[in-house]
Amino acid sequence: MFKKSTSNPFPSVFAVIIIAFHELIVKEAKKATDYAGLKRALTNLSDRIEIGRKAISPDERRKNIDTVKGLVGAYFVKGDMSASEIYRSHTTIDVESVIRRSEIELANYELKQGLLFLSESGGVDENIIEKVVKTICAIANNGPEAVGKIIIGVTDKDNDAARIQELDKIDPKKIGKRFVVGVNREAKRLGITVEQYFSKWKDGIRKSSLSSSVRDSVLSNIDFNSFYGLGVIVITIPSQSELSYVGEEVYWRNGDSTERAESPKQIATLAKRF
Repeated sequence: MFKKSTSNPFPSVFAVIIIAFHELIVKEAKKATDYAGLKRALTNLSDRIEIGRKAISPDERRKNIDTVKGLVGAYFVKGDMSASEIYRSHTTIDVESVIRRSEIELANYELKQGLLFLSESGGVDENIIEKVVKTICAIANNGPEAVGKIIIGVTDKDNDAARIQELDKIDPKKIGKRFVVGVNREAKRLGITVEQYFSKWKDGIRKSSLSSSVRDSVLSNIDFNSFYGLGVIVITIPSQSELSYVGEEVYWRNGDSTERAESPKQIATLAKRF
């Protein structure tokens, strides 16, 4: 926070940071998503706020608190989401918030790049929709209060973002530690409309062996957002009242990975969540 070793202004600066974080986390019910980003934002903070005698006045302290909140605000997202926010059509800001939340709430969120392999031929990964269906099942099995989302058109790998930029001549948009690469580029490579591309995902879920209750609720809550012209698909998994299956198999979330329940005992343990 200080370019030079010092102790005199430290208490006042510390107090400003504590109050700013208290307002964001407690009063505004937000969560930090990027600690490295927070550290960068607070580096050399003393150069950007008043640290002299004026800093102890109420007006100057308020100004310093607002400055800190402005510097770190991009690294927080809203905490608990209301039902109206969960199920409404997603705005660009909503999509950004979900992407940031995916960095801290690993079990409830998943990001997928798209349907195509990152090769010159760009063939379709025939297994990707099945993988997403299993992830839907796993997120649904997080419990009766859990709601999750899967966004199609996002990667968390720098190399993949660079490869897509090279192949499709688009500029990925970085949100936190993720890169939005979109799905419009894939529709273009496949020679179909964005609407037809969107239908591929809906049809894949509709024809899957996912439990009917979660399948139908997901199909009612799948959304498309143009997102700066890149295009993303947002799949919302509403809370469920019973265990979900894919065929005869049960899946669950282990952090940010989707795994199959391997034993009757494990399935029974998951069922106790409902």
